[in-house]
Amino acid sequence: LHPRRFPSLSFPISGACPGFPRTLGQARALDGICELDLVISLNIPFETLKDRLSARWVHPASGRVYNMDFNPPHTQGVDDLTGEPLVQREDDRPEAVAARLRKYKDAAKPVIELYKSRGILHSFSGTETNKIWPYVYTLLSSRIPPILPDEEH
Repeated sequence: LHPRRFPSLSFPISGACPGFPRTLGQARALDGICELDLVISLNIPFETLKDRLSARWVHPASGRVYNMDFNPPHTQGVDDLTGEPLVQREDDRPEAVAARLRKYKDAAKPVIELYKSRGILHSFSGTETNKIWPYVYTLLSSRIPPILPDEEH
């Protein structure tokens, strides 16, 4: 979880590793250094992921990322700040995204099963962050104590 994306998050996420582990080998390596007590899986339909990732364009010099569907530049194909052209990375092209998602699904399935068998997997399904996030937030709030403002210490 990234604080810029979730500014209302008022508790620490100790050891949060978004998107990791992605393979059973990585999960086993992670077992060697820590013990997980909570794993969150976001189940987003294949087409939704493919469409969102395929709509991603970047400004190479700055790394600014635009999404043509929900965060488009003011002028199509042009960086808002510099006026320089945006590019679509090869791995963000629709056919590459589809292949990447299939590969991820195959590799992640045993990881999901591992954490499910341990009873620490919590899955959330949907297509919109603002509809999934309240459920994730409720889970995290119930498991992680809030940080009290300085005046309450």
